Amino acid sequence: MFSAIFTAETAAHPGAEPQLMLANPVLIVGPLNPLATSGLSAATRTLHLPEGSDQAAFLECHAGEIEALVLARAVDVPLVDRFPRLRIIANFGVGYDNLPTLHCASRGIIVTHTPHVLTDDVADTAIALMLMAVRRFGAAERYLRAGRWSAEGMFPLTGSLKGRTLGVLGLGRIGRAVARRAEGFGLPIAYHDIAPAPDLSYTFHASARELAKAVDILIAVLPGGPGTLRMVDAGVFEALGPDGIFVNVGRGTAVDQPALIAALQSGTIAGAGLDVYESEPGVPQALLDMEHVVLLPHVASGSHATREAMSRLVVDNITAFFTTGKALTPVPETPNPA
Repeated sequence: MFSAIFTAETAAHPGAEPQLMLANPVLIVGPLNPLATSGLSAATRTLHLPEGSDQAAFLECHAGEIEALVLARAVDVPLVDRFPRLRIIANFGVGYDNLPTLHCASRGIIVTHTPHVLTDDVADTAIALMLMAVRRFGAAERYLRAGRWSAEGMFPLTGSLKGRTLGVLGLGRIGRAVARRAEGFGLPIAYHDIAPAPDLSYTFHASARELAKAVDILIAVLPGGPGTLRMVDAGVFEALGPDGIFVNVGRGTAVDQPALIAALQSGTIAGAGLDVYESEPGVPQALLDMEHVVLLPHVASGSHATREAMSRLVVDNITAFFTTGKALTPVPETPNPA
């Protein structure tokens, strides 16, 4: 059973029996990973927010006692404000653009997320999508499965990584991990971020369009939110060019999806590899219909190891906060007592 023990950072005692730490329950919102649910249940009493017609009656009964939320879906300001005693929100995921963090900060509510633990899997997925898009491996597999190899002969020749340059759009933890992996393929690397990184030798470009113009593979690892909304637009795809490959493992909202579809249909760019979309789980039929696009259902961090680590960090944020008064991985916008 997944136990609610602290990580080394919390200076807890491994092997100790978990103790109930909260007089009031933790409220789980959304379909949380079972590992996180069992870990929370070992540490405290948990409730689950019902959806639909039962929600209003539930909130009327329980909202006044809730001090902690654990989220597996987006919440808005009206829902947050139903909980007058709320002190911490633990988000199951590294991205938190689906949460009203500034409003939470104004109420003194800490919001936590799960960085670091999913970096490797997401970076691996970005590289896999790059290879699949350049070499058209997905289409080649479908060609074989359809019996076309024996009926029609060899699959057509594809592009190659040889002679290409990689651009990383968003050089945070995951972007850096993507770049390190790409070095192993001998790819020259350029990037765009808020500011140049003085500790790196990669070539910095001052805008997404400038970066796209300098490379022919562009991997987006952008967070969501107003600051990145549709940053990757028609101009970026025009700059990337007819041999260009676009990969997105960040947020779907950072891409002008209609512009991406138009660029793929017109040959403005050569192909794409996508794990995220503008309005999930909806994927436009136009993308589904194109053989030169590789599509994954937002699975970059979807390994057993990463989900376990994310679950542990969610539980550890809750237990650390209610035993020490300080969370482990708060988002920058919300307070964390010194």
